[in-house]
Amino acid sequence: MITRRYALATLLATTAIPGLALPLAARDYKVGALEISQPWTRATPPTAPTGGGFLTVTNKGTTPDRLVAVRSPASDKVEVHEMKMDGNVMRMREVEKGLEIPAGATVTLKPGGFHIMFMGLKAPFAKDTKVPLTLVFEKAGSLDVELAVEAMGASAPKH
Repeated sequence: MITRRYALATLLATTAIPGLALPLAARDYKVGALEISQPWTRATPPTAPTGGGFLTVTNKGTTPDRLVAVRSPASDKVEVHEMKMDGNVMRMREVEKGLEIPAGATVTLKPGGFHIMFMGLKAPFAKDTKVPLTLVFEKAGSLDVELAVEAMGASAPKH
């Protein structure tokens, strides 16, 4: 016999309570020999013109592949960028010929390194939503993913 206390506890455990919603879980994706994990981005201020996207690509295959393009309806333009020191100055630039994903290796796009750059945002990225993104690989082809939006200033996904 189910008691009222057990029924209430079960209801509370399985129902989203307004104000206590859990963050959206990041999903993993696969295309060809490539596995994409922890796709995420940060929330942006209302007038921000740009945003960054982050994820990890693991090549389980025996041949290298290359991330050659990225697209999203969330912004006018999307590019793969890298950040690196030039003397005492940190510089950011587009990765001209795409980002190589060596065979058997893992490449992480993260704050302060390789990342996806959204330019000309059409709307702010809001915490606990998702941003659609298409990754285009030279050999594996195209893959649609969703970036989980974390809090402004987040340094890594919570998931």
